[in-house]
Amino acid sequence: MRYAWRVVGTGEVVIGIDVGGTKTVCRLANHDGQVLAESLGPGANLQSTGELQAEKVLHQVIVDVTRQTPQWPAVVCLGMAGVDRPGDAAVVRNILYRLVPRSQVVVVNDALIALEAGLAGAPGVVIIAGTGSIAYGRNREGLAARAGGWGYVLGDEGSGYWLGRQALRAVVRSADGRGPYTSMTPLVLEHFGASRPQELVKAIYAGTFQPSTVAAIASLVDASADEGDATALQLLDTGARELGLAARSVCDAISLPHGPVLLAGGIFKVAPRMRQRVVAHLTGRRQGMVVTPLQEAPVAGATWLACAALRGTLVLPTYLDA
Repeated sequence: MRYAWRVVGTGEVVIGIDVGGTKTVCRLANHDGQVLAESLGPGANLQSTGELQAEKVLHQVIVDVTRQTPQWPAVVCLGMAGVDRPGDAAVVRNILYRLVPRSQVVVVNDALIALEAGLAGAPGVVIIAGTGSIAYGRNREGLAARAGGWGYVLGDEGSGYWLGRQALRAVVRSADGRGPYTSMTPLVLEHFGASRPQELVKAIYAGTFQPSTVAAIASLVDASADEGDATALQLLDTGARELGLAARSVCDAISLPHGPVLLAGGIFKVAPRMRQRVVAHLTGRRQGMVVTPLQEAPVAGATWLACAALRGTLVLPTYLDA
């Protein structure tokens, strides 16, 4: 899909937005991509927080950056999980049309902006493991494929929510005598301010449930693994294998057997063992595969895509199964 726009003026600005399950990052930049301002907000995934909350978050972060410039953004590019589904894309576009009615709007999957941040238009694959998880890639022909990204009910293996949920299950199974003792128990209880596993029921189910609440304890799995906890080590191995399988599936679909593969998302930061195991899984099964952490923040990719749209050179990948 190609976007056409007008001649770039030297005073024009753009906005790039990375909407995650845990946080939202909004960046204002000039037409060359130079960062002018940045704001942060809470997560705003449509499936977990709903349209109203998403609009509130986006309104706030956009206001925070635009108040720092007299110029109205010519282009706003937003990356969010799930927006490559037509229904979700339409919802997000309508939100942005209300918030920035005079701007060109580009809405893409958050995996694309992460890939753009790391490879700047070049072919490759990215694994995102944050609150949720997905593997996404594109080739030189502009064809894209994805694996995972099914949401916390259907999938998201290896994500923060998945790790946190598995940790909670291990703790309550241990409390019932249905599973072995795990050193995750005292860590989880302390995190939720509980004195015994039975109190976790209220901590988890009381109030408005958010996947990010469960994802917040993913780092405890890594901490228990450092102590040699067998259950925690098994969870990390399983999660890493699933993320690796998703990446290999995408590599095969778009004919990039050796990547490169980028690792993005909070899980690779708070759970270093997960990162190590994903790298080992991929390089151990594909000789010559290149796997590296994403160095740039994904919001940079959204900003660069907005600049490309401003220049009239933006071409978005097309899914193989579209």
